[in-house]
Amino acid sequence: MNEYRIKGLSCGGCALRIEEEIKQLEHGSDAKLSYNSGKLTVDPQISMTAVKKILKSDNAYIEASAETNTGDDHSTHNHAGHDHDHSHSEGNSKMLKMLIVSGIIYVAALFLDGVLDKQAVILLYLTATIISGYTTFFRGLKNLLKFKFTIDTLMTIALVGAVSIGEWKEATLVAILFGLNELLEGYGMEKARRSMKALFQVAPKEALKLENGQELIVPIASLQIGDLVKIKPGEKIPSDGIVSEGKSSVNEAAITGESLPVEKDAGELVYGGSINNEGLLLVRIDKAYKDSSLAKILHLVQEAQETKTPTELFINKFAKYYTPLIMIVAALVALIPPLLFQGDWITWLYQGLSVLIVGCPCALILSSPIAIVSGITRNARNGVLVKGGVFLEQLGKIEILAFDKSGTLTKGEPHVAELAAYDEERFFQAAGAIEKSSSHPLAKAIMQEIANRNISVPEPDEIQTISGRGIKAKVLGHSYWLGNEQNMAHIAIPESIQSRIDQFKEDGLTLVLVADEQQVLGIFGISDEIREESRSVIASLHKLGITRTVMLTGDHQKTAEKVASAVGVSEFYGNLLPEDKVKRIKELSANHHVAMIGDGINDAPALASAQLGIAMGKGTDSAIETADIVLMQDHLGKLPEAVSIAKKVNRVIRFNISVSLGLKVIALLLTIPGWLTLWIAILSDMGATIFVTLVSLTLLIEGKKRLG
Repeated sequence: MNEYRIKGLSCGGCALRIEEEIKQLEHGSDAKLSYNSGKLTVDPQISMTAVKKILKSDNAYIEASAETNTGDDHSTHNHAGHDHDHSHSEGNSKMLKMLIVSGIIYVAALFLDGVLDKQAVILLYLTATIISGYTTFFRGLKNLLKFKFTIDTLMTIALVGAVSIGEWKEATLVAILFGLNELLEGYGMEKARRSMKALFQVAPKEALKLENGQELIVPIASLQIGDLVKIKPGEKIPSDGIVSEGKSSVNEAAITGESLPVEKDAGELVYGGSINNEGLLLVRIDKAYKDSSLAKILHLVQEAQETKTPTELFINKFAKYYTPLIMIVAALVALIPPLLFQGDWITWLYQGLSVLIVGCPCALILSSPIAIVSGITRNARNGVLVKGGVFLEQLGKIEILAFDKSGTLTKGEPHVAELAAYDEERFFQAAGAIEKSSSHPLAKAIMQEIANRNISVPEPDEIQTISGRGIKAKVLGHSYWLGNEQNMAHIAIPESIQSRIDQFKEDGLTLVLVADEQQVLGIFGISDEIREESRSVIASLHKLGITRTVMLTGDHQKTAEKVASAVGVSEFYGNLLPEDKVKRIKELSANHHVAMIGDGINDAPALASAQLGIAMGKGTDSAIETADIVLMQDHLGKLPEAVSIAKKVNRVIRFNISVSLGLKVIALLLTIPGWLTLWIAILSDMGATIFVTLVSLTLLIEGKKRLG
């Protein structure tokens, strides 16, 4: 499929109409046009001449050709080199100038009415109408001949009807205000699109590559795995890689949404799009740009604009039947009073025309897309990747949020939480000598504790693993054992030490004992460290209306109870296998909207089973690819704000729909006493459209108040 950027789409209804017309062309059945992103996807075999003709009839045009979709999930859109905002600005500027000229002529006609000959005044009104409304008229006439009932059809009938009954003044005002309405609609959507486009500017365009001792400026798309690039202070890192030389702090806000710099040294991972702050870095590229975290994020954010939410799909379907219905209502208003109640034909024809204008679904169609794009953009700025409007809408409806424990509520890194030393010197020396060469997570926790105490560790004389008895080693000529309680069968454990062991187990700690040939030298009580923000995040989620927070873990019940108590979740379940987590998620989902949050790797089945899967993991491939929503940080801190934004988006959409339909109902009720005028009709329609646009754009404003 080929992709094109389309400019000049003045409203959601226009986009729907253009898509339908393109679908009627040969090879056009799979065509898709997104009003949110302005992207047209068509079969390569379609006649682009015919497509351009359809676009031209709606004052739309192809701005640029996007990269052809090869079917590769990791392909990205080429955002560099397509900066054609001047074209769009010229289109808006031209339309604005036409409306200004029409407005001046209209005002002149008002003042000269009664001064000039009546025919001359009518000519002025007609000139103003043609300048501002000729595109609407021709589109509407074409649709009317094809029996297609669109917004333009309504406007065309209203214009012809108003002129036919001699309402020149109001016919001209209808044309001018409808043109202004379309212009403001376009400005509103373009504002949301520009905000989204600003995200794409974080992608660097060129890199300074080191090759054979020379520095070459190359496009980032040409970088290959293994290339060495130099990043000077203030420059963007071109793609994911490993620091080869240098030390600096890096701003990773483009990836994680975190503004605080992160210190980077040789051997550490850096992300494409991050900004090098002060030092000189040499980075060895380990991913081509198209496979980098940033490229995937930008691609998914772009795709997110194009998915339609259930609300949008309903509105579009509703609008399809709504417009013909309004035409029937308008006809009944115009015909029934004169035919059955001796009403004046001109008066009720005028009322019928007013109903046509009130019935324009512009505001209704625009109720959702700007709010959705604004919400996705706002979250993306915060490092929260929402893969589609449907997921944003679901996030705002979540009632139950289920958490994996390890790596989500906890850091997933064991640490020594408690210890008891009965012969401190030999305890630490023996433990360090035995564990120093091990890569086991518990061994790393013990070595970190020993390092924190600045204790020097000797080399073991010999070391062996004995089945059923843990590890046995000889250190400085003495024999030592390291393992759990069951591995200490060679000694009798005193009641005082057994009591301590029982207390550690009661606290949900994993035990590592160290003993010599005669006695226990000490005990390490190890647990998974709880994230500092977990408790405040859970509290904030409860305040936001998440009725139940549930922790699911494979750890034993005592450990689960301890962590649940510390972080404040409302429910917890321990001893769960992956299939048990899936079963529990399905049970919770039976009567509630449920989201599951995990690290995106071992929680994939549970994430897939929930109505909404949320992964965290600072840009890891698995996190980006598995879940519906990704927290690009390595913590939960941004989750409450993401939920808050989603809820606000849903509230805005409901409010917009209520306003757009409410104003129409009020205006239509004015037909009963015969008070509805073309002035009131067009102002109510335009007012509703402008209002819902402005309300939706407030979602782009960053809130200063932070939750939790």
